[in-house]
Amino acid sequence: MTSKFFAATVSGLAVLATASGAFAQAAPPAAPPVTHGAPIAGVCIFSSQRAVASSLVGKAVDARLKTIIAQVNAELTGERTTLDNDAKALDAKKATLDQSALEQQAAALQVRANAWQRKGQLRQREVEATEQKQLARVYQELDPAIRQAYQAKTCSILIERESVLLGNPAMDITDAVVAAVDARIKTLTFDRERLDQAAPGAQALQPTNK
Repeated sequence: MTSKFFAATVSGLAVLATASGAFAQAAPPAAPPVTHGAPIAGVCIFSSQRAVASSLVGKAVDARLKTIIAQVNAELTGERTTLDNDAKALDAKKATLDQSALEQQAAALQVRANAWQRKGQLRQREVEATEQKQLARVYQELDPAIRQAYQAKTCSILIERESVLLGNPAMDITDAVVAAVDARIKTLTFDRERLDQAAPGAQALQPTNK
């Protein structure tokens, strides 16, 4: 076993993406102007994606998620650099080591590489769990504002904007919802979910190289 084989294992895990999908929405291309028919009484439209992305609390959560992702990337990248350097050092010494010593050191390095890979996968799941949890909290904050805007507009039915190709903006209550949420809450405080911490009474996970 040589460091070339080890390096292939290490390079198989990429660092996490720097943008979260649920909160960071790409801006849609500018659409040509459309002449709408008269608003339909009682029919309202709401964009949950736009409400999350444009509300102050949604922006704050997105910014915090990006900070968490950057911290995770720094952790994984630092450990990977150490592993890469150790692999190069072992490769440089292989001519002076007997086969048994070379195999033992390469095997130990491979164990560390595997542990690093498992940690990267764990961190990915933790970031995803964090995003899902905080997205649910944002929707929880949106819910009373949606109901308030629904009643203020005397809606009879509320349709998700993302399921409608075109619609008269006069039926859209998204801006009213965002304004109501912004007046009530501007941020949420949270840290990364820790999935490697066993629940009370549960079987403890095997420690990884942290």
